[in-house]
Amino acid sequence: MELLFAADSPPLHAIAAAKISGISLNSKPSLSSGSPPTLLLETGKRLYGTNVILRYIGRISTVPGFYGRDAYQASQVDEWLDYAPIFASGSEFEGACNFVDEYLLLNTFLAGYSLSIADVAVWIGLAGAGLRWESLRKSKKYQNLVRWFNSISNEYDAQLSELASTFLGKRGSAKVAASKSKEPQTSSSRSNTVENGVHTTETAGTRTFEVDLPDAEVGKVKLRFAPEPSGYLHIGHSKAALLNQYFAERYKGEVIIRFDDTNPDKESSEFVDNLLKDIETLGIKYSAITYTSDHFPQIMEMAEKLIREGKAYVDDTPREKMQQERMDGIESRCRNNSVDENLNLWKEMIAGSERGLVCCLRGKLDMQDPNKSLRDPVYYRCNLTPHHRIGAKYKVYPTYDFCCPFVDAVEGITHALRSSEYHDRNDQYYRIQTDMGFRKVHIYEFSRLNMVYTLLSKRKLLWFVQNGKVESWDDPRFPTVQGIVRRGLKIEALIQFILEQGASKNLNLMEWDKLWAINKKIIDPVCPRHTAVIEERRVLLILTDGPKDPFVRILPKHKKYEGAGEKAVTYSNRLWIDYADAESISVTEEVTLKDWGNAIVKEIKKDENGIVTQLVGVLHLEGNVKKTKLKLTWLSDGNELVRLTLVDFDYLITKKKLEEDEDFTDVVNPCTRTETSALGESDMRNLKRGDVIQLERKGYYRCDIPLIRPSKPIVLFAIPDGKQQTVAK
Repeated sequence: MELLFAADSPPLHAIAAAKISGISLNSKPSLSSGSPPTLLLETGKRLYGTNVILRYIGRISTVPGFYGRDAYQASQVDEWLDYAPIFASGSEFEGACNFVDEYLLLNTFLAGYSLSIADVAVWIGLAGAGLRWESLRKSKKYQNLVRWFNSISNEYDAQLSELASTFLGKRGSAKVAASKSKEPQTSSSRSNTVENGVHTTETAGTRTFEVDLPDAEVGKVKLRFAPEPSGYLHIGHSKAALLNQYFAERYKGEVIIRFDDTNPDKESSEFVDNLLKDIETLGIKYSAITYTSDHFPQIMEMAEKLIREGKAYVDDTPREKMQQERMDGIESRCRNNSVDENLNLWKEMIAGSERGLVCCLRGKLDMQDPNKSLRDPVYYRCNLTPHHRIGAKYKVYPTYDFCCPFVDAVEGITHALRSSEYHDRNDQYYRIQTDMGFRKVHIYEFSRLNMVYTLLSKRKLLWFVQNGKVESWDDPRFPTVQGIVRRGLKIEALIQFILEQGASKNLNLMEWDKLWAINKKIIDPVCPRHTAVIEERRVLLILTDGPKDPFVRILPKHKKYEGAGEKAVTYSNRLWIDYADAESISVTEEVTLKDWGNAIVKEIKKDENGIVTQLVGVLHLEGNVKKTKLKLTWLSDGNELVRLTLVDFDYLITKKKLEEDEDFTDVVNPCTRTETSALGESDMRNLKRGDVIQLERKGYYRCDIPLIRPSKPIVLFAIPDGKQQTVAK
């Protein structure tokens, strides 16, 4: 392709995007001043204008998410492209820096969770500002913006340095890639550490990371995400999946999905189907799907090979005694069985005979090793339960410790990611691979994601399902991907939250509040606003001078976001308001009726128990809304109102962190779901399942059950905003 432009106005955004994408552009400053940049395609067609060319490059680029990963992110990119020119305005430059800095406080990139052409456009706008930006960059004024600018400069140093020296010259920053110069900064504003191969940067509370995988070659890295199909994907698994994708993108490698289906007692096709659904929801791009069970014949051959080589033996020691012997470093009496004895017993195990059922196959490693995982671990056990994929073909199944190093090697995995809780088993993994005669697969560790008041053990989560404490695996109280999405979390928020944690080995107990705060930042700017009144004890406000004949006005559902649409609001002389508002009003008090104006309450009627039953007032529309204490949400009394059920949830357990030896059933929260009946404005009858809205002065909600018929209420799930208090707290 050929890019033509005027020498005094090169389309830097498009040139930078092409360089980052590795797209070959033959750039020629051959147009007269004032001419729009022109892209000549190989087909002979032409495109005109910097942003048009930039969007085209974004669409054809192989860089993941370069023009957003979905329609929403693409729209975010478009918004930033429209905003980027403001950096060329001298009077608005610092205001723009402040705006983007605040945005980047909770975001790693401008759109989504990876580099896009939006980042390129704003980066060029800053780099082109020359000394003005350089002076701000060296200060501590916009730390989030500087962190973002420097990370892009470091990542794409070769491409952007060449661009700067060729086109920006004295007008731009001669040090646009100077973030690699390691400018000294105070520890309070920025710190750099290297831990577990991770270059971690802390800037004003925002964390980013760059990973150096050992012996990794760009284009040759192969990773696997290997869930066991014994439950749904939860937030902890999400971290592993997203980190695998992050590393694959960083090294231009690939990720495969492998189902570790070696325990037929716990696994099912239902779990496989839902894990695939969750992986798709997370946006994980994988090159293949495999199953450990695909390799069962080869794994059994390897087991027999190790028996023949004296590296494995069959043991019939009772399980409890075997466990104690491993703890004490005592060799089993079966350890010195002959090869023939072991092969005969192995055949009994394969047949699932009465003799074979009491046996297991163990590796002959080192019973005196201080690392107990090396003390002759179990490789195979008998199990007569039919497998969900292959039925009753096998009576023996490999343990995870045995099959994982085998399958990783034969599938060509270069780096196996697993959480640091398995650190003690790394030596075992490498020893087994050595005994099998395979090359070394690098293990890369990261910390397990632990959340307050949360259980992530699938065994414990299954207990809640089986005992009816939750509806199912997608219950909004569950930490599963389907559960938290059903509660109202946007996947973009989950991805941002997880990637901000990085790949550190430090174990942290994370608060849900941070995740929900990120989610609020995403939904608040776009979700429609509606009005609802709590049904219990609701109070009628009669306006004696109000309209006797109701009238309708068309109002925006979001005053700052036109895309939310419009709604019809009915005005009348009979209004419903919440009891909590009614009991806080005094006689002669002036209040503001939202989206209408002021009114003065003239009379308050109560029953014999002092409960407010009715208010009487008059309109005072000329009143000053800024001077009133109460801003009331209200609904006109009428048949068009819809019934609502507002559902709030609490944590499933009442303890912030469960100790290892503690029984979780002792801290099960007895009340985790509360329902409140309410009335909503008529436009809410159009809600669809999954819609996210804000109820004025009540919070954010996700529609779980839309209007099916008038007798059935709409069910709305409350979405936490990062500030709400719960029973468990």
